[in-house]
Parts: sequence; structure tokens; C-alpha cells
Amino acid sequence: MAKELRNRKSKEELKTLLQKESFERKTISFYRYVKIENPQELRDELYVEWTNLQVFGRIYLSKEGINAQMSVPKNQWNAFVTLLYARNYFTDVPFKMAVEDNGKSFYKLIIKVREKIVADGINDPTFDASNTGAYLNAKEFNEYLEKPDTIVVDMRNHYESEVGRFKNAFCPDADTFKEELPLVTAHLQGQEDKNVLMYCTGGIRCEKASAYFKHKGFKNVFHLKGGIIQYAHEIKEQNMTSKFIGKNFVFDERVGERITDDVIAECHQCGTACDRHVNCKNDDCHLLFIQCPACEEKYQGCCTPACMQIISLPQEEQRKLRKGKTKETKETLAVYKSRLRPNLKEILKEKTQ
Repeated sequence: MAKELRNRKSKEELKTLLQKESFERKTISFYRYVKIENPQELRDELYVEWTNLQVFGRIYLSKEGINAQMSVPKNQWNAFVTLLYARNYFTDVPFKMAVEDNGKSFYKLIIKVREKIVADGINDPTFDASNTGAYLNAKEFNEYLEKPDTIVVDMRNHYESEVGRFKNAFCPDADTFKEELPLVTAHLQGQEDKNVLMYCTGGIRCEKASAYFKHKGFKNVFHLKGGIIQYAHEIKEQNMTSKFIGKNFVFDERVGERITDDVIAECHQCGTACDRHVNCKNDDCHLLFIQCPACEEKYQGCCTPACMQIISLPQEEQRKLRKGKTKETKETLAVYKSRLRPNLKEILKEKTQ
């Protein structure tokens, strides 16, 4: 890849430059399922355009469409929209604005080409992803929640629903969307005639999931238009009661947006009420977990004393440890983390007490 088509600066340098910016930014997200003939070519064109506008973010492109979370300078907003809408693929695509926005959600631009914008594990040639369920706005979603014979399904990962969810929602204990589909299928079995309400962060996972469950024979499938992000805006604008409680997990530097004051999770190390996600400060671990400020100070931002010992070493020693890890060791660590997750709170409490 040509040098100008990817970032060459370090994370520390990029974050320093972000803090020095004199202009404001807005955090947005959007997606669209659309057939893209050459996603790699489009990726390179967008990278040049958006770099010139000082746009940051994480964007996935594939032959099935685009999934984007972005930070756009406010003084470049009109130019950004004009350029985006000029492409037939993205004309009039709706944007979702962040609920809580400090302008520091992203510090660089990443655009990746993937096989699918949402990995689903679906290999059924008869599946039609365009045959989606019906959209519901915030008011309609609240009304359906009160109806009998209604099932609410959270189509997000376990660590997202742990800090915020709709009341009485079924929250699959899964790490990925691909894992969720069979779990939700099993949960819904025998209830094909009930109202199935689905929601996710911004709508992209529910768009595909609603089509999948219609394909599976469910007759009354609905999904929240614009996801939790749009729901939060609508309940505020219309002065409605939020039936979503807690925080909305987001995949950027902010990690979460507060929707209500409810704290429904707890610190994985001490059990104190807390819904603050962090990554372990040991770069060779980087485990995502919930940690309160007191435990952050006590464990120096690490998940266990073992990781504390590693980050106390000189940087050169830490690099040697990382270089010394074989591919097999790294794979073993990945498997360990996947097994750790279901009992994460119990294991971390045991290891830190």
C-alpha cells in the first residue's frame, strides 16, 4: 500500500496532536447495506478524501456495504457530507450523532476492507438480507414493550449489555454477533408468533438480524431504527421516559455514553457499583473489564497483580517478553481469555483479593 494511504505516526504522537487541535469535532456513525463492486479501490479513494478533511474514525467496507464510526471537524462538515453524498453508494445516508461527545472519540483514520461489514457466519444462499423486519421509532418501541406476547432481544455482545440494556431484554452471553445468532434462535424457539423486538448500538446488527429471523420463520419481527443512539435523542427531544437503563457501550475512545443515571454493573475486582470499562494497562494483556477508580489506583490500571508486575518492568524488558512469545503461546492466551470471560468477575476478584 502506498505510504500516503495509511498512518505512519505513533499512538502517542497522534493523541498529542489531537489535544492541540484548535477546532471542534463531532462524532457520528452511519451504515448502509449496498453492493460495492470494488471496495479496495473505494477504500483508497475515501482515505485520501477524508485525510484531506482531517477526518478520523474506524470504517469497514465490503462488497455488502459500509459501517462507519467517525470524528469530523465541524468546520469541514459540509464538505464531508457533500463528498459522501456525491457517491451513489451513500447518497442521503442517515447519520447518527453521538449522545455524549467530547470531540476526542478517535485520534486517527482507519479504513479496512472486510468480507462482510458485520461478520455473521451465515452461509445460506437462500438468505435475503434485504428482507428486513419493520422499523420502530422510540415512541413505537416503548409502546411495543408494553404489549403482551412481546420478546425483547439485545443483539449486542455481553460486555455491552452488562452496562446498559432495555428492561427484561434477553441478552445473549456472547462475544460476537456470529455467536449471538444461534443463541437467540434457541431462545426464540417455539415462539414464532410473538412480537420480536430487536435493538443494538446504531442499528446495523439488527438490520441483518431482523432479516435472518424472518428467514427463520418469525412473523412479527421489529427493530429499533437508529439503535440506542437514535433512541436516546428521540426520548430527550420528545420528553419521554427512557426504558433503556444505564450506559450505551461505544467502540471508540469514549467507551460509553450515559443514557440514564442507573449503574447496573459492578467493578470486576471489588464488586462496587461501577459501569466503567477499561483495558488492562499491560499491553500484552489488554483485557477489557470493568474497574472502579479505587481499584484502578490500587492495581495501577491492571486486571491482576501479574500484569502489575509486568508494567513495572523497564520498557525494554517488556518488549523482550512480548518478542519471546511464540505464536502458540499467543493462541493459548487468546483461548484462556475466551474461557475467562464467562466467570470474569469471580476470577478477577479471586486473583486480586
